[in-house]
Amino acid sequence: MGFARGVSRAKNPGVTLSRLIRYLLAYRLQLILIGTFVVLGTVASLLGPYFVGVAVDQYISTGNVPGLYNVVLILGFIYAVGFVSNALQSVLMARISQRVLKQLRKELFEHLQTLSLSFFDKRTQGELMSRLTNDIDAINQALSQSVTQLISSFLSIIGILIVMFILNAWLALGTLLVFPLMIFVTIFIGSKTLAGFRDLQRDLGRLNSTMEETISGERVVLAFSRQDRVLKEFDLANDNVRKVATKANSYAFVIMPIVNIMGSLAIAVVAGLGGWMAIQGLVTIGVITSFIFYTRNFSQPLQQLASLYNTIQSALAGAERIFETIDEKPEINDKLDAKPLEEIKGDIVFEDVDFSYDGKTPILKNMSFHAEPGQLMALVGPTGAGKTTMVNVLSRFYDIQSGSIRIDGVDIRDVTRDSLRKQLGTVLQDNFLFADTVMENIRYGNLEATDEDCMAAARLANADQFITRLPEGYKTMLTERGSNLSQGQRQLLAIARAIIADPKILILDEATSNVDTRTEIRIQEALLKLMEGRTSFVIAHRLSTIRKADQVLVIRDGEIVERGTHDSLLEERGFYYNLYVSQFKGTKVDEPV
Repeated sequence: MGFARGVSRAKNPGVTLSRLIRYLLAYRLQLILIGTFVVLGTVASLLGPYFVGVAVDQYISTGNVPGLYNVVLILGFIYAVGFVSNALQSVLMARISQRVLKQLRKELFEHLQTLSLSFFDKRTQGELMSRLTNDIDAINQALSQSVTQLISSFLSIIGILIVMFILNAWLALGTLLVFPLMIFVTIFIGSKTLAGFRDLQRDLGRLNSTMEETISGERVVLAFSRQDRVLKEFDLANDNVRKVATKANSYAFVIMPIVNIMGSLAIAVVAGLGGWMAIQGLVTIGVITSFIFYTRNFSQPLQQLASLYNTIQSALAGAERIFETIDEKPEINDKLDAKPLEEIKGDIVFEDVDFSYDGKTPILKNMSFHAEPGQLMALVGPTGAGKTTMVNVLSRFYDIQSGSIRIDGVDIRDVTRDSLRKQLGTVLQDNFLFADTVMENIRYGNLEATDEDCMAAARLANADQFITRLPEGYKTMLTERGSNLSQGQRQLLAIARAIIADPKILILDEATSNVDTRTEIRIQEALLKLMEGRTSFVIAHRLSTIRKADQVLVIRDGEIVERGTHDSLLEERGFYYNLYVSQFKGTKVDEPV
């Protein structure tokens, strides 16, 4: 039964359906062929009971065995045509639906690559994955099965009614007395089932969330010995699912027996009324036999339509969510006259830059500074001061509200995003590794790099030592997010990936925060070589890592409150001095890091 899962409805099903149909219309000829097979299959299902009645009246009642053989052959041919038609329509529809789904997945995934970071900031990974999996699967269920079943069910119901009235109008009217009751019961129980499974989907979501959160945080659960609390939360959620599922499935399972009872009642009406009419000589036994077959067959398309209603609603809701994502406009766009950023020297100017993520709360305020080519710029300050935001707007992950950011005198909003980012090499605080080999994760920074180039970058990043100790060295497969490496090792690979990109501007956002002090010293030596001739931005909580910076920008509440070299700022004994002393001397300060 199609009631066996919860259903959400599209807000604007008409628009969504017409848009989905446009994908199907790309296969017009195949759809016409499918329609032909649907009609043939439906006609075959209608002719079968008719010829059974003919066999009873003309051959069985008269004892005409040769004629009965002929009817049996005709019935065999009719059912064979029906079987072949149904099989061919299913195969063709499956092919078309999979091509449509492939196109939808392609458009959705490609569009996701064009969207700005702000789009991903507002949505969870699970929500986006649901678009690519659950919503696509809902459309798959509707396209591969429901389209042909929907047409076939409507044709069957209409065809059965027409044939009944052709055979005997009075007997058809008598039979129809039961059909409205059958339809009402199907719709009523279907609505109850739908509501029950909606509640079930809601409670299943809570149960799955509890399990996922617990498994992800199992280390914390064990560390604080909170197994009893976790078990209580799970038992509560699990029991809620049991209660709701029992209620929902009770409605789902009861509909079939009730519809069967209604069908049996209709057959009783046919038998009773038909028997009386036969005694009166108003109808033949063969016609009554055909009516019994048609009555039994009438309940099947009704059940299918009730089931398809839920499936189609789920598909339209899924399609609507997919189209909403595809219609999402990236907040960061290239200008129509944007030009590629040619090879640069690395002269960077922030001039009166203001920025806010939500348009209300200012993050960067009237920020101005000049980084000359090859300079090492250190950004320091308390957490949340705006340091990472500075490099985010430099990379143009977000557009500033006012002011300008220029590289070699060119406003970054006047060049293409891709050409800008190719000039940048970034090692983020929260680095990401792919489920691929160590070699390919390094090569991600420059897809044209040779194996030798990648190994050289690894040596420069001080990653070669641990890589060569891995089971298969550089060919070792990493698990999702590189979870089979330590946090420090993942950070080293991320640095190697930035090295292989050979950028003119280097951004290190807490790049050494996840390695021990001894490893950090070796990385610093490698990075100093890498930064030669490159404009570099280093964000670091460990103030010892920025002593050789050409400029230190001290950021506080989105503003540059101090600037200078490490030594000059210590001499000023200001905010930077307090940060430094609190980190290395344990001295009490007004505002801790």
